[in-house]
Amino acid sequence: MIDITRLQKRLLAAGHDIGTADGQMGTRTMAALMAAVAGRPMAALRPLAAAAAIHMPAAGLLETPARLAHFLGQAAHESGGFRNLVEIWGPTPAQAGYDGRTDLGNVKPGDGFAYRGRGLFQITGRAVYRAMGQALLLPLETEPGLAATAEGAVRTAIAFWAARHLSALADAGQDDAITHRINGGTNGLDSRRRLVARAKGLLL
Repeated sequence: MIDITRLQKRLLAAGHDIGTADGQMGTRTMAALMAAVAGRPMAALRPLAAAAAIHMPAAGLLETPARLAHFLGQAAHESGGFRNLVEIWGPTPAQAGYDGRTDLGNVKPGDGFAYRGRGLFQITGRAVYRAMGQALLLPLETEPGLAATAEGAVRTAIAFWAARHLSALADAGQDDAITHRINGGTNGLDSRRRLVARAKGLLL
């Protein structure tokens, strides 16, 4: 289990305004933890933190420090320090190729842009939006922008994490395997390792 009181004392010592160390992983504590991992002020992170504080416990992400550290570290990398809940669009040559990608379920002109990466883990493609929407009972295929709201960003990330059985890998210490399951390779590996290590430094 995570020693939340110890975490809060560390966050307070680092100057984060979380109130008192009450042993509860509420919005302020979660916002401070996310801020510490991303190296940002915590105020802008409160909407995401509020959603995370609600949905993470039921998903088992607060059961071990390793799970939470990996989830936050990987999410921080994928979203540019929790700044970008929508994929930055050029379009690059790769992005221009999203249209017609049947492996992503993009079968109509404009699907590439409509179903570009969103959320903490940047879900991509009509098929993924459809599947996520069905799992979460959200109309993501018809309203893809929902995945870029604080609530949608957190819930899709949790569903993404669970579908790939990443908590088991985190508990087993298979750190780089988590990166591979998230992005299919080792893209940004050094950054991911650094962010996860920063989270572990606060949680362990």
